[in-house]
Amino acid sequence: MSIAVDQPVPDFTALATGADITLSSLRGKKVVLYFYPKDNTPGCTTESLQFRDLYPAFQAAGAEIIGVSRDSLRSHDNFKAKLELPFALISDPQETLCMLFGVMKLKKMYGREVRGIERSTFLIDAAGVLRHEWRGVKVPGHVADILQAVQAL
Repeated sequence: MSIAVDQPVPDFTALATGADITLSSLRGKKVVLYFYPKDNTPGCTTESLQFRDLYPAFQAAGAEIIGVSRDSLRSHDNFKAKLELPFALISDPQETLCMLFGVMKLKKMYGREVRGIERSTFLIDAAGVLRHEWRGVKVPGHVADILQAVQAL
């Protein structure tokens, strides 16, 4: 099973910082789900800081932000505390959500192919329907683009 734009996203429950997250419990809010490769790496840190800095604007637009990577809950707790992130991070070591959203890719790193998360963001509307997806994201300007899409929804 995979997701598609303009289709309902299957309900899921995932291990996250603070408390487990169930998608259906967020009905009534827009959800920005951003997948990133690894805690404490330059691009992921920059992207997370941009989501943090624009978090009040996302909340004003009725949206919740959730980050997802394969890192452990302990790693997420440290990353969240270090960056003072006001939103939850989902730990997906079994790649359940990564597979559902189709974000696992073969990537080149130091001349070798490695399997990892392709930086991607998904916007789910208040009824649980996927409205936008951004795949193969480059960090500069991305979070501002997401905020514009949330405000327009």
